[in-house]
Amino acid sequence: MQLLLRGLCDGITQPAQTNGRPRLPLADVVYGATMKVYGGMSGRRATSDVRACAERGLMSRVPSYNSVARYLESAELAPLLKALVHEAAAPLRAVETTFATDSTGFATNTYARWFDERYGHEKKCQRWIKLHAQVGTITNVVASVEATESTVGDSVMLEPLLASSVARGFNVRELSADKAYLSNENLTAVESVGAVPYVPFKSNSRPTGKSDAWRRLWHMFEARNDEFLAAYHKRSNVEATFSMVKRKFGSSVRAKTFPAQVNEVLLKALCHNLSVLVHAIHELGIEPSFWSRMEAA
Repeated sequence: MQLLLRGLCDGITQPAQTNGRPRLPLADVVYGATMKVYGGMSGRRATSDVRACAERGLMSRVPSYNSVARYLESAELAPLLKALVHEAAAPLRAVETTFATDSTGFATNTYARWFDERYGHEKKCQRWIKLHAQVGTITNVVASVEATESTVGDSVMLEPLLASSVARGFNVRELSADKAYLSNENLTAVESVGAVPYVPFKSNSRPTGKSDAWRRLWHMFEARNDEFLAAYHKRSNVEATFSMVKRKFGSSVRAKTFPAQVNEVLLKALCHNLSVLVHAIHELGIEPSFWSRMEAA
């Protein structure tokens, strides 16, 4: 895992600096943050693991845990972490053709508070971060990812996740999702990339949809229900993926600010993809190589 992570971090370009003290290498900061999340420990306790990686020659400098925490507070780090998650999935493009989309929540230690006029006292609820993901149903790799506030709906995220997977070379032939993603727009978007959508209809759905994709799916759902359900059952893999992430890397985040919480959730997805790659190396015999298309990180 440490060698794979080094290969990913080699594609990170150091931002230009014109004044001030020399900054830490961004690649080393991301490396240290990923090792912290992978080990499931606090920043202070993870320092020994980070230092051991430096002794192996995998890092040029050992950032302090405070420096790593400060970098994680930056919202500008999220696009870079998403790029790393996506690049970690790239070696499995030739393996994955069927995908499943869903979302899950990660608990935080922060709360939203408000005064309720009706009951005359303050109320509070725990905040949580929502992870939207499109995963391959064979290896459970996270092909596309997005972390948002808990109030962002599921349906609106299917198109951008699908577009991201297709743009990076994944051949999407099937896409399964639950009823929350049922809409004319989503079904049409899936068919537009040459894939077959497997989204079950709701109890109040009607065959007279506004799109041809809706009507085609309705006839399959009614006339070939066994075939439909067999393909739709692949959606269980996205639930298995979320279970893998939470059991291995935790179902909550340590960070206290929203940007840091988003970054921590993205790092969990990155750690999961690296674990999947380790399995694929031994089970499928792949030899991962990153940044072959010379993409800017």
